[in-house]
Order: sequence, then C-alpha cells, then structure tokens
Amino acid sequence: MRDTDLSAALLAWYDVNARAMPWRVPPAARAARVMPDPYRVWMSEVMLQQTTVAAVRAYFLRFTERWPDVAALAAAADADVMAEWAGLGYYARARNLLACARAVVADHGGQFPATLDGLRSLPGVGPYTAAAIASIAYDAPETVVDGNVERVIARVFAVETPLPTAKSELTRLAATVTPQTRAGDYAQAVMDLGATICTPRSPACTICPLLHLCAARRAGIQADLPRKLPKPEKPTRHGTAWALRNPAGDWLLEHRPARGLLGGMLGFPSTGWDGTSAEAPLTADWIDAGAITHTFTHFHLILRVLTATTTANPARGAFHPVRPTDLPTVMRKAHALASQVNPPR
Repeated sequence: MRDTDLSAALLAWYDVNARAMPWRVPPAARAARVMPDPYRVWMSEVMLQQTTVAAVRAYFLRFTERWPDVAALAAAADADVMAEWAGLGYYARARNLLACARAVVADHGGQFPATLDGLRSLPGVGPYTAAAIASIAYDAPETVVDGNVERVIARVFAVETPLPTAKSELTRLAATVTPQTRAGDYAQAVMDLGATICTPRSPACTICPLLHLCAARRAGIQADLPRKLPKPEKPTRHGTAWALRNPAGDWLLEHRPARGLLGGMLGFPSTGWDGTSAEAPLTADWIDAGAITHTFTHFHLILRVLTATTTANPARGAFHPVRPTDLPTVMRKAHALASQVNPPR
C-alpha cells in the first residue's frame, strides 16, 4: 500500500460523508479557504477527551455562546466555568481550560500558537490535543491519534500487539499515512471513519472506503483488533456525604480542594474517599438517606448520604439554593437521594 492510497481514499469518502459538528468547518468550505477557529477546535478537543460527541454538543454550544472567544473565557469567573462544566466529568479539564485560556491571552496576545511546540507550551495541552489543533485549525501535517485512529490503523495494518503496548507502533504507522496536504480534513476523516464504520464491534467493512487496503479484513481478524491487555479490576471505596438543609430550603455546599477529584467544584461536605476521615459539619439529628454508587476512572464509590435540617450556621461551607445541574454528577445523585427524605418545608 502506498502512503497516498489510504489518505486519498479516506479524503474522497470524507468529502461526501463528513459528520456535521458545531465546531467543524465542512470539507467544501475548507476547500473554499474557510479555516476553523482555533478556539473552537481547542474547546471541542478538550471536551471530547474521554467523552462522547453526543454528550459534548450541548456543552460546547452553551460554552461558546456564553464565552464566544478565548478572551471572554479567560475573563470568566472560575465558579461560573466550573458550574457550566458540571456533569461533563474529568474536572481537571475545566481547570486546565481556564489556565490555558488565560495563558493564550496573557502570553500570546489572544491567538493560539500555530506550531506544535507553541501549543505544547500551553497549560493542559498534551501531545494529542496539540496535534489536533495544529492539524485541524492550521492544516499542519501533524499525526493525530485518538482511540478511533488507533482502531483504524490497527486494522488497516493488522497490528496484533495489544494496547496499550502498541501505542507507539500505531502512532508511527499513522504518521506514515498522514498527508502533507488537507491534514485537517484527513485527521477528522479518520476519526469519523472509526466512529461510524470502523467501530469497535461489528465494523461495517462492506461500505468502508479502506476495504481493499485493510490487512485485518483480508485476514478475517478485523473484529478482533485492536487487541487489549486485560484491565485490572477497579477497587471500591466508601465515603459519607452530609446533605444539610436550612429552613429556607438551601443546602450546605463547599468548594472541594483545587487538586484531586472534582477539584474546585461545589459539593456536599464529605469524607475524602481515599481512606481519610472528616467530621460532620455540625452536630444534628442526621437521617440516613441511603447510599449512592458512582464510578470514577480508577475506582467505584459507594457514598452514604446523611441529611438533616438546621437553623445553625456551620463553620465550613455556605448555604446555597441548588440547581442540580450545577453539581457534579456524584453530588447530583446525593442531592436527589437527600431530597427524597428531606423535602423542603
């Protein structure tokens, strides 16, 4: 297979089948020299890390309507950004989002760097995100490798080494077929192919533009690739959350530490979930509302929810009217459980 065979076939397919995305400039517009806004490309890539396109669309539209450019985001209050992010998960991304926006404004005059090295210098921008911005926003021939790309490349080249061991090999092979022109369209084409045709289960090989170039298809092993090493089982941790209400119906919330799980987010006072202890915010007639379960990246959590109503002012946290959508998902679950046994008076 010549390097140009794969990219030519994939670009021809993409010209007809490109998915419509609110952050994307379609191939016909790019051919007319309409280039994507690097801010929107960056925003989408940060949001899409470990999150599906379906989940990201609404968040992306809300963010870009409220903060239409990097200067607007850089000037936003941390609490406002974290509240808008609530429910999207992996909250370190939201903190990095603000840090990066402020660095772009302070150090680069509000313009995203166009080079890989310049992009890598920004807070929270790793190799994948830098390559994606350089490629999609600036058409630089950088190699963009996400999970979809790994799957496509593993099948096209019949790479049987399991992930994550195969990552470096797949990146090297992906680089050999990244074209020097239309690099941005190509990067998005591979991702679209992996998301819609070269799917993890039951790939639609008969309509794939790479059907006749795919070594795994010829060997009949396409559905088995990429192979993966078995994942270790996630441990289960236990914790307690105190959902305290005042007579006005407001809930006691506090900001979690800036670093660590749900860093900087509002939530109910709770134990550390890592074996560390914490005291209840005050002495009260606590009602055991039950437990909620939640799965984080590295562990499962069983969180016991205790609730009470008080007229006192605890030393930690502050009472707030609560919109569940402003809370991270685990705290949203705790709020729902506490509300069932401690409704407003």
